[in-house]
Amino acid sequence: MWQEDSIFLGASRKPDDSYQKAESLQLKYGNRHGIVTGATGTGKTVTLQVLAEGFSNAGVPVFCADIKGDLSGISMMGEAKDFLTKRAEQVKLDPYEFQEFPVIFWDLFGEQGHPIRATVSEMGPLLLSRLMNLSEAQEGVMNIAFRIADEEGMLILDMKDLQAMLANMAERAQEIGARYGNVTRQSIGAIQRSLLVLEQQGGTYFFGEPALNIMDIMRTTRDGRGAINVLAADKLMMNPRLYATFLLWLLSELFEQLPEVGDPDKPKLVFFFDEAHLLFNEAPRALVERVEQVVRLIRSKGVGVYFVTQNPLDVPETVLAQLGNRIQHALRAYTPREQKAVKTAADTFRPNPDFDCFEAITKLGTGEALVSTLGDKGIPSIVERTLMRPPASRIGPITPEERKKLMGMSPVAGQYDQTVDRESAYEILQKRAEQATQAGAGEGEKQAPQQEGEGSRWTLPDFGGGSRQQEPAPRKTSGRSGYQRQTVTEAAIKSVVRTVGSTLGRELVRGILGSLRRK
Repeated sequence: MWQEDSIFLGASRKPDDSYQKAESLQLKYGNRHGIVTGATGTGKTVTLQVLAEGFSNAGVPVFCADIKGDLSGISMMGEAKDFLTKRAEQVKLDPYEFQEFPVIFWDLFGEQGHPIRATVSEMGPLLLSRLMNLSEAQEGVMNIAFRIADEEGMLILDMKDLQAMLANMAERAQEIGARYGNVTRQSIGAIQRSLLVLEQQGGTYFFGEPALNIMDIMRTTRDGRGAINVLAADKLMMNPRLYATFLLWLLSELFEQLPEVGDPDKPKLVFFFDEAHLLFNEAPRALVERVEQVVRLIRSKGVGVYFVTQNPLDVPETVLAQLGNRIQHALRAYTPREQKAVKTAADTFRPNPDFDCFEAITKLGTGEALVSTLGDKGIPSIVERTLMRPPASRIGPITPEERKKLMGMSPVAGQYDQTVDRESAYEILQKRAEQATQAGAGEGEKQAPQQEGEGSRWTLPDFGGGSRQQEPAPRKTSGRSGYQRQTVTEAAIKSVVRTVGSTLGRELVRGILGSLRRK
């Protein structure tokens, strides 16, 4: 029952539980966002699977996270089972045909999918501060670090680059403080300790190159179906903040890179944000406001964002108001907070005189939901009690052997497997230190020894696992400070750095969530 202009969701029921009519989601309103909510075990994952199948068949690429591992079955053809065929008959899905869908597996750790990475510069200070749970003062220091790197044309690609920048800032604290405000060693030390924790939680796998090319998650097959990108997130969920920040970064990258398309006949990409409460838990108000802005504006880029969570209260009201397509599975109402959640969910629907939404939500069965989608002229439809259709693909996880085979046939196989470590902030600062040391040695015989404290020295931490030589070097002084002596070589180095830095700095622009984009 798939039509070119809509996705078949299931069949609504009359008060006597008989068939009423087919319920569908119109593709032209697929980029008006949506939400799927319900308690554990009520059928949210299968509903996500049905939506992903529908968008893929319509030629729309999909990105979703596989929290429990069972969403991977969408890559395999379904099998006839009694409860599936019975549900197909109940919703009048005839013929009920099984399919396998084009899937690309991704994994931040590179174990159950292709490695997926971003550079620290692309992540930006706002999201990185959120990831590391920095205080307001520490976030200010992080912003200064990115500002200096942008001005001096130094890309911060991985964690050793950021550590090098922080070490450099600690030695230049007086100079930097005169330009940007107080930068204390205590704040820098706290950030470095947070980086160590992030490294232990898997940050080194995520930060680096080759960074993800957004176009690789927007592929379509030769037969016109959209690729379904599945992020293996069972291990990633051990660090919920990294999971939420990564998906936020990906959303911001889509917003910055995709062109305006207005209201297309169907979305360019659909993005499912599972366990959406992790995005907003303890999030600062500024970040929530940015997320709301991205959700509101990304619609015109042709991207539909669908939040999947247990409780509608997990999503702030300002964001909830932007979500036009709603699927509500069963909720329990034993505690006052649960009762409030049920009432919130019921109040968001356009009422149906045939039943009470509050009571219906607490009595829905597995695979049953209250559904309201945008209809003609973008007006929300009257909420209907709906039996969701069964998926065409396998319900449940695939085997490791099946996953390995699919990864070998993937259109991005081998593209992201090997890490690349090109010249960036670590190498630039290391060269600068070595050159300054050599220049200082040449002038040492002509100049009197400096008194202690007149020229502080700094070294870079070793992050390569090998033995990188760390030699002390005089601190780089600000061009505005005229009373400190510098050699001819140091002056020449500074001139080159300023020239290159100012040229690149003009090209480095940060977007709505602080992520890096180029003009």
